[in-house]
Amino acid sequence: MSHPPAVDTLDLDETGWLLDGDSGVPVPGHRLHAHFAEHLAPPSWATDIFVYVHGWQTPPASAVRAAARLLTLAQGSFAAAPERYPALTAQGYDPWCVVVRWPSSSRVTPAGYRRIRDRAHAMGARDGRGHAAHILGRFLGYLDSERADPTAPPLLANRDGQYLHLIGHSFGCRFLCEAVQWAAEARLDDTLGWSESVQPTNHPFTADSMLLFQMAARRDAFLSLFPHVLPSEAHGGAPLRGPVVATYSRHDRATGFWHLRAEQQPGIGHSGVGPAPAPLFSTRLLSPYERYPISSLDHRFVNVDASDVYVRGRRLNPAGAHSDHVRLESAHLLLTLADYSR
Repeated sequence: MSHPPAVDTLDLDETGWLLDGDSGVPVPGHRLHAHFAEHLAPPSWATDIFVYVHGWQTPPASAVRAAARLLTLAQGSFAAAPERYPALTAQGYDPWCVVVRWPSSSRVTPAGYRRIRDRAHAMGARDGRGHAAHILGRFLGYLDSERADPTAPPLLANRDGQYLHLIGHSFGCRFLCEAVQWAAEARLDDTLGWSESVQPTNHPFTADSMLLFQMAARRDAFLSLFPHVLPSEAHGGAPLRGPVVATYSRHDRATGFWHLRAEQQPGIGHSGVGPAPAPLFSTRLLSPYERYPISSLDHRFVNVDASDVYVRGRRLNPAGAHSDHVRLESAHLLLTLADYSR
C-alpha cells in the first residue's frame, strides 16, 4: 500500500458525550446510531479497524498525527517484511482508524496530572454523570454490527472479514476498558483465532485485540476498576477475543513518580499490570526484525517491558518517556496482534 492510512475522528466533551465534529454541538441520544452511520461507517475495503484513544496532554491534531504515524510505521514494517506477518500476507491488510479525542490538556505539573486523572475517571464512570463508557460502548457495538465479522458463518477468517482492534494510550486506556465493561451484555457465538485459554467459548460483542500503551491506572486496576474485562461465571463474558497487552517503561515518570504520589503506587505504564484476575505473562518489546512467538502473546494478560525502547522525553519534561510509544517497535507489536487475531 502506497497510500497513507485512513484516519477519522470521534470527539467527546468533558462529560464523555459525543460531539458533532463539524459544529462541536452535542449529538442527541436518539441520533447516535445515525451519526455513526453517516460519519463513521466502516469502509468496505478495510481489513482491520483500529479505535485509538489518546492520553494526557494531547491536542486534537496531535492525537490524529500520533495514530496516523503509528499506522504509517506499521504499513512500512509490513511492506518491508511481509513474511513476518503470514496471516496478514495471506488475507490482506488495509487499515482504517478512528481516533477518539477528548479534552486532555492541563499544566504539566502534578496538580495538572491529577486534574486530568480525575476528569478521565469522571468521564468514564458509569454513575449517570460520565458518558464515555456509554458512547464508546455504543460506537464499538455499532462497528461490531456493521463490520464484516470474520467469525460469522459462512465467512470464517477470510479476506471478507474485518477485524476490530482497540488501542489506548495513558488515560485513554481507561476509557477503552470502561467501554469494554459497558458492552459486556450482548453475546456472540463462535470464535476463531486466539486459543480458548485467551478467548472465551461464548462471549459478548467482541474486539479482536486490545493494546494499552503506558496505561495511566493503578497496577491493580483490572481487579479494582475493570473486573469484567475478562469472562467470569458471575458476569458471563467479556467483549474481548484476544489478550490484554500492556506496555510499560521505567522511564515513564508520569505513571511512575507522579502516579506514586497521587495513588500511593506506581501506574501500569511504569511497572506493568499486576495483580490481575488471571495469570500474567511477561515479555519484552521486540525489534521489528524479531517475530513474536505466539506463546509470548497467547495469554489473558501480557506485560510488555519497553524500558529499553521507550526512553525519550522532551527536554525537561517531567513526564519522561510517557508518550514515547509512537515507534517502529510499537507498530510491529500492533501488526503482530492483528496477524495472530486471524
